[in-house]
Amino acid sequence: MAAVDPPKADSGDEPKAALRKPKIVRRLEQQRTRHRQRHVVVRVLYIVVGFTLLLGGLGMLVLPGPAFVVIPIGLAILSLEFAWAEGLLDRALEQGEIARQKAAATTRTQRIFTAIACALAAAALLAWALLGDIPLLPV
Repeated sequence: MAAVDPPKADSGDEPKAALRKPKIVRRLEQQRTRHRQRHVVVRVLYIVVGFTLLLGGLGMLVLPGPAFVVIPIGLAILSLEFAWAEGLLDRALEQGEIARQKAAATTRTQRIFTAIACALAAAALLAWALLGDIPLLPV
């Protein structure tokens, strides 16, 4: 008796979802099976590094630093081991893609107003530094 394949109602959605995934997510999916075969000590080191980067990135949200670069790297490392990190990484990458599309869809007027606002903010900071009592060089 031949096995019958179940109906493929969602088969049209699967290729679109695969194409929609960022390159890093596809690479992590491929690496996940190889990662599970690694020695326990190596896997624990991955977890320690991932949590260190994630906590450092969360600290960079209020401290100086590239939080929006470090947090996804930490989540990417942790996603090799934990499903919750994979979900957070997927959502973060989706939101980043939405933000990129919105930024690309801005009008010329919006870009001009943004440039004017940045120039005025820089001029106000410079005026405050020169006219106020703010030392330019700490001595």
